Amino acid sequence: MLFTSDRGITPASAARAAEAAGFATFYVPEHTHIPVKRESPHPRTGDASLPDDRYSRTLDPWVALATAAAVTTRIRLSTAVALPVESDPITLAKTIASLDHLSGGRVTLGAGFGWNVDELTDHGVPGNRRRTALREYLEAMSALWTSEEASYDGEFVSFGPSWAWPKPIQAHIPVLLGAGPTEKTFRWIARHADGWITTPADSDLDGHVALLKEIWLAEGRSGAPRICALGERPDRDRLAHLDSLGVTETIFGLPDREPDEVEAWIGRLAGKLGLAVSPAV
Repeated sequence: MLFTSDRGITPASAARAAEAAGFATFYVPEHTHIPVKRESPHPRTGDASLPDDRYSRTLDPWVALATAAAVTTRIRLSTAVALPVESDPITLAKTIASLDHLSGGRVTLGAGFGWNVDELTDHGVPGNRRRTALREYLEAMSALWTSEEASYDGEFVSFGPSWAWPKPIQAHIPVLLGAGPTEKTFRWIARHADGWITTPADSDLDGHVALLKEIWLAEGRSGAPRICALGERPDRDRLAHLDSLGVTETIFGLPDREPDEVEAWIGRLAGKLGLAVSPAV
């Protein structure tokens, strides 16, 4: 995962290096803006301060992933996490479908409710309705991706019968929710998503994963949820334990330094993980 900004390595260069090193997915985050005056505390700092100035310098995720798609052929392109309710849902559905079409079906949508309620408010989304808004956005976009004549009527999204192409190459674009591990969140995932992206603060994954799987089955879902552990370290014993729990992917953060530094960093990480490195193209 590259916390993109207007400095250091570009998303295209990082994704190309990650693909050559054998990694499976390339992730980027989203923040449209950060209100200077706000009431929302950051989950890590507990107050209005930010742990990283990249929050206010973040590149648009879909533009970033489009540049990555142009220089890669295999690696999946995902967000960790995007904030769909901060965009027009019809336009966003077109953007994601276009990216999936042009990338050969490599898009995964990692979405969040949004911790920064002040940011959501500027987009016209009440903080106490963000879960409902995200559900409606995902349902409406899915209709545009899959139906020949799509329509939707909800509290935050409403449009009549419409045509929208291109359709994604994938029959179903995977949706992962990045959020804290609560029973309410896990129930939302089981009803409306394909899996969970953890937060770096989630250390007791044994209990969280067990609860998610229990709720998943109780909601009548077949198979198992996808679980992506964010912020892990390349410790073989830890990764083996996560695999035994049912974690399907681990996400490592990249520094936003100069290209040669980051590419070397990716190479060292791949070596620690024993990945098969392919020649750069």
